[in-house]
Amino acid sequence: MAEILVLVDHTEGVVRKPTLELLTLARRLGEPSAVFLGHDADSATEALGRYGAHKVYVVDAPEVDELLVTPAVDALTQIAGSTGPAAILLPSNPDGKETAARVALRLESGLITDAVDITAGEDGPVTEQSAFAATYQVTAHVTRGIPVITVKPNAAAPEPAPVTPEVEKWDVTFGPASAAAKVLSHSPRERGDRPELTEADIVVSGGRGVNGAENFAVIERVADTLGAAVGASRAAVDAGWYPHSHQVGQTGTQVSPQLYLAAGISGAIQHRAGMQTSKTIVAVNKDQDAPIFELADYGVVGDLFQVLPQLVEEIERRRS
Repeated sequence: MAEILVLVDHTEGVVRKPTLELLTLARRLGEPSAVFLGHDADSATEALGRYGAHKVYVVDAPEVDELLVTPAVDALTQIAGSTGPAAILLPSNPDGKETAARVALRLESGLITDAVDITAGEDGPVTEQSAFAATYQVTAHVTRGIPVITVKPNAAAPEPAPVTPEVEKWDVTFGPASAAAKVLSHSPRERGDRPELTEADIVVSGGRGVNGAENFAVIERVADTLGAAVGASRAAVDAGWYPHSHQVGQTGTQVSPQLYLAAGISGAIQHRAGMQTSKTIVAVNKDQDAPIFELADYGVVGDLFQVLPQLVEEIERRRS
C-alpha cells in the first residue's frame, strides 16, 4: 500500500485529537506513517499505533525546540524525498498551514488547505473544502507532485485500528535558512477545563443577543452541561463581552464541530464563514427572520434567557 505521511501535533508527547483524525483519514488513502518531532516519542508511539500508524519517523534534535516551523519543514521534505509518499497530511492550524506551504514549495507539489473531507480517487486523494465564506463546497485534487493537504479539526471521527508501529530514528539536516529565527523562551498557555475551541465536538456560542459580559454565564452554563467549548460572535467580542480568542468567524476561529449551538447570533456572513461546516446547527434567536435560521438544522424562536435555562434543566433531568 502507498505510504501516507502524517505530521504529529502533540504537547510533550501527548498526541492531540486532530492527529488521530488525520491517521483515520490517511487509512482511506494508504498506509499511515507518523512524523514525530520532539523528545517524547516513546509516550506517543502507543497512541499513534492504536490509530493505525504502521511506522513512526522520530526526529529528536535540539533544533526542534530552538526553531520555529522550519524543523517540521526540513523533516517532511527530507523524509518525503526519500520515501516518496502518496500524500502528506497536516493539521489545519497556523503552524500546520505554514509548514504545508513551505513543504509544497520545496517539493514543487500542489497544496490544498482547510480540507473538510478526503477520499481516495483514481488520480490520488480527493478533498472537499468550503469556499467563499462557506457558500460553496469545492472538490479538488492535486495534479502535480506529492499532494500536501491540511485538514480542519473534526473532519472525521478518530477510529482505532491498532497496529504495532515500527520506529525509525531520522537524522534531519537543517539548512542555514532554518536558523534565521529562533525561539527564545516558552511559556505554557493558560487553559481551563473546557475543550479547545477548534477541537471541541460541541460549541456553544453567544452573540449580540447576550447583551453583556455578565450574561455570558448562561452560555457557559450550557457549555459546561454539554462538555462543550464556548464561542462568541464578532459583535460580542468587539463589545468586550468575551475574549477575542473565542471569536468564531472569518476573522476569528473557524470551527467544524458535531454540534454548534448559536444563541443570540443573527448569522452575518462573517460568522457563518467560521461555523457553516458544523455537522448539526441549532439556533436560538428572538428574530424569526434572522439569517442564522437559513442554515440551522433546528431553530428556536425565543428569548435565549428563557430557552437556555430550560435546555440545561432538561439535559440534567435526562441524565439523572
